[in-house]
Amino acid sequence: MTRPNFLIFMPDQLRADCVGCFGNPWVQTPNIDALAARGLRFDNAWVNHPVCGPSRVNLMTGWYPHVRGHRTLTHLVQPHEPNLMKYMKDAGYHVAFAGARGDVFAPGVTEASTHFCGWTVRPDPKQMGMGPQYDDGSPLYNAFYHGMRPGNDTWLDFDEAATRTALQWLDEKPAGPFCLWVPLIFPHLPFEVEDPFYNLYTPNDVPKRFDGKGIDKPLFHEAIRQTLGTDRVTEAQWAEIVRVYYGMISRVDSQLGRIMAHLEATGHFDDTIVIFLTDHGEYLGDFGLVEKWPSGLDRCLLQNPLIMAGPGIRSGATAHSFVEMVDILPTLLELADTQASHTHFGRSLVPLLEDPRAFHRAAAYSEGGFSIDELDLLEKAGGEYARKAQLQHDQPRVVGKAISRRDHEYTYVYRLYEQDELYDRASDPNERTNIAARDDMAPVVARLRSEVLEWLFATADVIPWTADPRFPKIPHGQHEPFEGH
Repeated sequence: MTRPNFLIFMPDQLRADCVGCFGNPWVQTPNIDALAARGLRFDNAWVNHPVCGPSRVNLMTGWYPHVRGHRTLTHLVQPHEPNLMKYMKDAGYHVAFAGARGDVFAPGVTEASTHFCGWTVRPDPKQMGMGPQYDDGSPLYNAFYHGMRPGNDTWLDFDEAATRTALQWLDEKPAGPFCLWVPLIFPHLPFEVEDPFYNLYTPNDVPKRFDGKGIDKPLFHEAIRQTLGTDRVTEAQWAEIVRVYYGMISRVDSQLGRIMAHLEATGHFDDTIVIFLTDHGEYLGDFGLVEKWPSGLDRCLLQNPLIMAGPGIRSGATAHSFVEMVDILPTLLELADTQASHTHFGRSLVPLLEDPRAFHRAAAYSEGGFSIDELDLLEKAGGEYARKAQLQHDQPRVVGKAISRRDHEYTYVYRLYEQDELYDRASDPNERTNIAARDDMAPVVARLRSEVLEWLFATADVIPWTADPRFPKIPHGQHEPFEGH
């Protein structure tokens, strides 16, 4: 059997419930919806971390973030560590990385793992973004809102340059099977987009956000509202933010459509498996919050709008079993007829691709946050991110380590420095009311806490498959000059 090509199309910060085929009746995502119609949609797929870098490293390695300390924006895939792109290259795939995202691979790893990386069409430095449009400290500044980009032409920003690069790379007719990764920035804030996408929606075309604060939610919710002043954002301004976010999603959808059309034009439509997924979601005003948070484990941040389509995959189907980000690596390796040579925690989705009703996982785990001892390693940032980053240093307990476990009945969250959380997924799917303190829930909390402990032990670390020699030869005695004082 001929091995399939792979297109991994990956927007950033995309809420699953802001995609048409995932039940959103307001947003216009015809190309994503068409992909789902000819493939398999996963309605219980979850990312393992709520922040960009750790989530993408998690995708590439099949490791949970805690396994090797990949829990920050600055601890990336190391040269000695395995990764999906390198596996594909070693398996004989022509591997391309369209664009230059620097939040996945440490120096040298991108080049070692690909045949092509970077740009054939470079972004216009003047069109990478507008920059803040409101005064520092104002509600819209702190909500990362910029608004409409001037002009009616598509801006040649990071995403557009990555899209054009992918199209040009496909024109080169890569030899043999290929794996093309297209990681984008949109719809990651700041909230800005040009026409025609800006005017696709009016404030009346978007749903009302959840404007409550929730009950017994984690401490960072209130800390962010106070620090960023998001309580001062009016309902009309929230509606404007949502409509711009929707416009950004429709722009991503259009770029996907162009690449899909090019696959067909270059004769690769029928022999390419397309994987559509994101790294995490977005608060988008829910709970009075915006963006994401390192220990944020709410559904809107973690549900992944995963779709797979192509040869051998059931069309127009939905898989309901739980799926995690770590599962992507073994799935693609199996489809590529190769194997991992390291211990990972993914489970191949191939049985689900063949029978969407198959059981995969009983629960999905996610994690994030830091210990107080790691304070010096926390994010430092300027500009619009300055207040959010400083909050982590000023109140490290609100970004404390946390683990969530989701099954069909409950979402349970264990926090190192705070109370437990428990949500009834049937009656409270958006996890707004924490019922962990209820007396009748005590047995459930105890059982799920035990499940989290067992998971943490089972995935605590990995042993490398390459053994070090015991008793290596060493020189005896002083072997280099000592220049002491």
